[in-house]
Amino acid sequence: MFERTRETVNAYKARDPAARSALEILLLYPGPRAERAYRRANFWWRHGHRLIARAISEHAKRRTGIEIHPGASIGRRLVIDHGAGIVIGETARIGDDVLLYQGVTLGGTGKDHGKRHPTIGNNVLIGAGAKILGPFEVGDNARVAAGAVVLSAVPPDSTAVGVPARVVRIAGEKVRYADDVDQVSVTDPVKAELCALRSRVAELEQKITEKGD
Repeated sequence: MFERTRETVNAYKARDPAARSALEILLLYPGPRAERAYRRANFWWRHGHRLIARAISEHAKRRTGIEIHPGASIGRRLVIDHGAGIVIGETARIGDDVLLYQGVTLGGTGKDHGKRHPTIGNNVLIGAGAKILGPFEVGDNARVAAGAVVLSAVPPDSTAVGVPARVVRIAGEKVRYADDVDQVSVTDPVKAELCALRSRVAELEQKITEKGD
């Protein structure tokens, strides 16, 4: 328990420039408080005492504004920045070294049974207000932009943006789509028309020369 607490404090210090001391993080930050309550609730949940588990979870939600279902699975060194409005569903799985900003939802679509919530890999960053909905995987080292609505799997080492979200980068390389507009190398329509006219004029001049001969 002490080792896990030390890891959590160090993770917050590394990722939150506003963090000044371990005492401040442990006593005043809602993220660690919500996670400690989740650990207690998860213990009771795994041992079949579901009512006690849900009571702990609901109490923590009222105190912190962060809702973590006791049935979820959370790895080590989770950092919840600000935390207000975060929802983590019952069958969600979160790996190690994950960073969540306020307003994130790891939820379901209401259409699935059994595994209904996403699996988040290691070292994933999920921006403010992002919604990840469904029983798919967000791969290791992925980034989900603020406000994105993710409805399908996100590969490792990639960046997903938009509503609905789509992957725009993989391993630092931009992903091109058929409907992308290239703002740099887009064809100049006036230039294209002039080239076509020049070609036509040259063709007519050639025909006139041949008739003259």
